Amino acid sequence: MAPHKAVTLTHVRYQKGDPLGHFLAWVSLIPVFISLGGFISHFIFRRELQGMFFAIGLIISQLINEVIKDLFQQARPATCALLEMCDSHGWPSSHSQYMFFFAVYFTLLTQKGIGLWDTKHKFAVNFLPWCLALLTMYSRVYLGYHTVAQVFAGSALGIFLGGLWFWVVNSVFICYFPAIEESAFGRFFYVKDTSHIPNVLKFEYDNARKARSEKAAKSN
Repeated sequence: MAPHKAVTLTHVRYQKGDPLGHFLAWVSLIPVFISLGGFISHFIFRRELQGMFFAIGLIISQLINEVIKDLFQQARPATCALLEMCDSHGWPSSHSQYMFFFAVYFTLLTQKGIGLWDTKHKFAVNFLPWCLALLTMYSRVYLGYHTVAQVFAGSALGIFLGGLWFWVVNSVFICYFPAIEESAFGRFFYVKDTSHIPNVLKFEYDNARKARSEKAAKSN
């Protein structure tokens, strides 16, 4: 019988009795939470083109990571035997690359004023993703999945690809956003671009109240 293999998407090991390791094991799952909880929920409930291209960029980044890993085939640290991860390559760290791509892209969106809200405290808004990125990078070394060099390589690549993809989307692709909105795909799925609206939440709030007032006025 062929040996069994675990699904590595959520298969994170830590040393029993180590509370910090337990915490960092959950930190390592942040990319999964962002992908499944964040972007899928975003498509279901908001369907913003900026968010969709953000997600596409992360997917492309991960595909590039797999190509590089297969090309260089650098082994993980010796602790991989305890983690059942020796059959996969370690350079560059995909978790670090994902989180630093996310942090860079999110920061650039915020600095450009693209998002759900208009905030004067952009530093405070951007503080969280960078903290999560650094924690994720540290967790991969602490738990024994990567060497320091592997996580730094992943974070550097994530920063570069995140900045490059933001430039591509907001300098090249953004001119096609109106056409995507008016396409059969855009009309069927109600896809929209709100890049030109500085405070989307307030805009939607005001229009929802206005629609309710107009409906009440018609019924009276």
